[in-house]
Amino acid sequence: MDITAVSTSSTVPAPEPAPLKVAVILGSNRDGRFGPVVADWFLARAAGHPGIETELIDVAEAGLPTAITFSPGPEEAARLGAVSARLAAADAFVVLTPEYNHSYPAPLKTLIDWHSEEWQAKPVAFVSYGGISGGLRAVEHLRQVFAELHTVTVRDTVSFHNAGALFDDEGSHLDPGPADAAAKALLDQLVWWGTALRDARNLRPYGA
Repeated sequence: MDITAVSTSSTVPAPEPAPLKVAVILGSNRDGRFGPVVADWFLARAAGHPGIETELIDVAEAGLPTAITFSPGPEEAARLGAVSARLAAADAFVVLTPEYNHSYPAPLKTLIDWHSEEWQAKPVAFVSYGGISGGLRAVEHLRQVFAELHTVTVRDTVSFHNAGALFDDEGSHLDPGPADAAAKALLDQLVWWGTALRDARNLRPYGA
């Protein structure tokens, strides 16, 4: 008697990865700043991108002390701790920066310098705005700073040249096609790097 063995196999679908936690850092506290317009635009683009959760960190609200010290007072320590916890929880960062005098704003540097391990082995992407340069000179300076902090900076950026003329009074971009495409490219790269580095950190803690 012939016995035919029939084997069956079932494929268990891989679980969906947890959403990538992206901290979006608004880097200007200047009076009359244009940054909130850019931040609202970018957060709306990010909301439509699968697999990420965003949280806005505004340097104007953070109010971090400019003097770096190992023993901040109670009030300063509380403000610092609130920001530090949010940065530590993030898997990736997007820095929104204007360009002041060919570089980025002092409050942004203060927020960066108060932290170390919170940045390490995570990707950083940039959205910049300004005049004719679109804030790109600020971005180039920031790439050097974040390299020192053991991050990976995303190659593609979103930049707004003569930014004030690109949005209407409601904050809508007047020619959204190219800007939306640039935001998608940035977010695609950020998700790839963010997921890869998160997996790597889970497998083996990063040691700077």
